[in-house]
Amino acid sequence: MSSPAPLSTLALYLPDEAATDALAQHLAPYLDGREGNVGGHIHLYGDLGAGKTAFSRALLRASGIKGRIKSPSYALLESYKLSNLYFYHLDFYRFSDSREWLDAGFRDLLRDDAVVLIEWPERAGGLLPLPDLAISLDYAGQGRNAELSAFTARGQKWLNAMAPLQAAHPRPAPPPVDA
Repeated sequence: MSSPAPLSTLALYLPDEAATDALAQHLAPYLDGREGNVGGHIHLYGDLGAGKTAFSRALLRASGIKGRIKSPSYALLESYKLSNLYFYHLDFYRFSDSREWLDAGFRDLLRDDAVVLIEWPERAGGLLPLPDLAISLDYAGQGRNAELSAFTARGQKWLNAMAPLQAAHPRPAPPPVDA
């Protein structure tokens, strides 16, 4: 069974860390209640070092999380609370079986009223519910390409709000192919 197609996608080029931070700052108000919504699920895809944790840290900071923001690579889960909103940052990279996240009790964290960031969601097989937004990051010269895909009405609302970023950060044209 294949995954459903996204409702829409947005392609961006993030030339540096500041652009990654700007993307996170633009998205944060739609997760933490400043724009009416509270919570949301984001799946982060990309090779090692592609920027999944950097984006997650920037999003948590932009949402108001203070202090040290650790990578969940070894602990599998880092959780934060801001007022009445919970943030769960999970990393499934170390899972060797798609059911390990269930055995770890993480299903209970997938609440609609919490912000849930999951790195390496593909390690859960098809067992995770669809995210509101999937973000795929990959290297592109000195920067990175980001493709954001909405899978729910909430995710579509976020993409609509972020559409102006595409004009500010378009993907560069590929180099011409010599014949």
